[in-house]
Amino acid sequence: MSDYMRGLRGRVGTTLLEIPSVALAIRDGAGRVLLGRYLADGRWLLPGGAVEPLENPADAALREGHEETGLHLELLRIVGVYGGPRCRVRYPNGDEIAFVATVFEARAAGGAETPDGEELDRLRWFDREACAGLNTPAWVPPILADVFAGAAEAAFAASDWQPGRS
Repeated sequence: MSDYMRGLRGRVGTTLLEIPSVALAIRDGAGRVLLGRYLADGRWLLPGGAVEPLENPADAALREGHEETGLHLELLRIVGVYGGPRCRVRYPNGDEIAFVATVFEARAAGGAETPDGEELDRLRWFDREACAGLNTPAWVPPILADVFAGAAEAAFAASDWQPGRS
């Protein structure tokens, strides 16, 4: 947890917070995606994390990717922007967040593939078929579907909001 988040939590407790975040779909030459196994619950997810105050999201993506995987990355495109109910997380300590994630596709440009040992205990490359049976948080499968679809335009959930409706 960053000093910023620690300070914020000291003021608001476990209250639900909306947090800007980034995630990375790191691809290899075979089109596979690098996922990390989350230490807290053993589920597989995309590397990523919170965008710090005043931080450029692309910088946050490169920083989080390096911290969690040991890789130096090159960002290629924005896969999409994700949020809503499936992006709500409750941690074992009771803290709740709802994140809005900008997901970047990236490729390794150096470094050594090494899980950080703090958030991720294992890294592994998965193709589309192998992803289908994985134990993941609810937010991961829609992102992986968009990553493997390879659309030229960024994905986002269609709005169902209408004027005059709450």
